[in-house]
Amino acid sequence: MAADTETAAPGLTEIRDLKRTVFALREELERARSDTAEAVRQALSGANAEIAQLKATIVALRDELQEWPLRRDEAARLAQAANLDEIKQLKANVAALRDALEAARLAEEAAVRQAIMAAQDEIAQLRATTTSLREALEQANFSKQADIAAARAQDHAELTQLQATVRALREQLQIAPGHSKR
Repeated sequence: MAADTETAAPGLTEIRDLKRTVFALREELERARSDTAEAVRQALSGANAEIAQLKATIVALRDELQEWPLRRDEAARLAQAANLDEIKQLKANVAALRDALEAARLAEEAAVRQAIMAAQDEIAQLRATTTSLREALEQANFSKQADIAAARAQDHAELTQLQATVRALREQLQIAPGHSKR
């Protein structure tokens, strides 16, 4: 009977060591999961901050675009008021200055056409910028999703590896000399 106790003691020590190893591996797996979850949370937080910045930029660009016609109209009103004042001053000399007035009107129309063309160019540029910002945002979202999928795949691979290790340790424990089921 004393011989059975002596042969059982190393087996119990080995089982206790294996249990400690399994416990340590579980703790390490939980830490790895926690670290991965924190990394994903931080990545999402960064992406959300970038999205918020892009939205603010888009809002600022949209506001500027909406204010532009008001400024253009104000400039046109000021120019028109100046022209009206000039016309009032020149009414007495209409006959002599009719040719000069016609030339000024044609120049003004050309300037308005140029201003309209410049406005249309600026609108096209702002639309292109908005489109490129939108595409960059979508690309950033796809990139973040790919990072999350890669992290999940890595976690799954680590979990599978740890499960295989636990199975191997169990098999070794069952096969270990001096360990028998009675």
